[in-house]
Amino acid sequence: MFKFFLYKVGLFLLDRLPSGWFYSLAAFISDMQYLCSFRDRRAVKNNLKRICPPGTDINFLTREVFRNFGKYLMEFFQMKEMADEAFIKNKVKIEGLERFEEVLAKGKGGIVLTAHIGNWELGAVLISVLGYPIMAVALPHKERPVNDLFNAQREAKGVTVVPTNLALRRCIEQLKNNKLIALVADRDFGNHGIMMDFLGCKALIPKGAAMFSIKTGAPIIPTFLIRNDDGSFHLHCCDPIYPPQEDPAQIKHKTVLGIMRRYVSVIEEKIRAHPSQWLLFREFCVQ
Repeated sequence: MFKFFLYKVGLFLLDRLPSGWFYSLAAFISDMQYLCSFRDRRAVKNNLKRICPPGTDINFLTREVFRNFGKYLMEFFQMKEMADEAFIKNKVKIEGLERFEEVLAKGKGGIVLTAHIGNWELGAVLISVLGYPIMAVALPHKERPVNDLFNAQREAKGVTVVPTNLALRRCIEQLKNNKLIALVADRDFGNHGIMMDFLGCKALIPKGAAMFSIKTGAPIIPTFLIRNDDGSFHLHCCDPIYPPQEDPAQIKHKTVLGIMRRYVSVIEEKIRAHPSQWLLFREFCVQ
């Protein structure tokens, strides 16, 4: 897969090239992989066909998805150096940050929910730099050097990383201590999600955010870091989703679905508004 090829290149060049070369390198490699990775290219095209209106130039958007992934990855390699208060001041427009204060004032922690859009990794780091330490749930990479690199980049700026197999207990503890956790909710990497309507078809969607919210009373804050055309970013913290007042020991399926539908609609809105920044290289539709 082209993503792992980029990982290898990034690992080799991380300390060998000036930062100004990274975007040019990312564009070149992404274009080569666009041409060579038939399966990923087909998956991205099929996804875009489902979410874009008739007449959209799908080939152009598909190439842009590959290029945006290259930018995302090279930014990831530079996060320790680039993600600071000066970067935020000069490159990031922030909207709705006060919602974190609103949520934490309730004393039950907060669930920062995002999707594979824009640069979600950088978004979590920026939230930490802004003074809100956060714990991110991450699927471990199969290759140990890649996994170690990713975790080192995240943790260098105060983001605590917990693998998916240890997430249940650690996340509940974090929320009970009135802290933030971060979850990605547009793709289920196992078989524990719920089949529901998503972008016009049936897809398996993670239910973790809804379950944690019901169990602990923690509100969900949909949050996205979207890339602008000029290379700047927009950090958008949306209205919190509060769980209903029900017995957490008797979680109802309809309650879980109700919360999921609310955050899925926010994710859908962001994906439709920025289709070339949805960095998903497997077909999301299962029916």
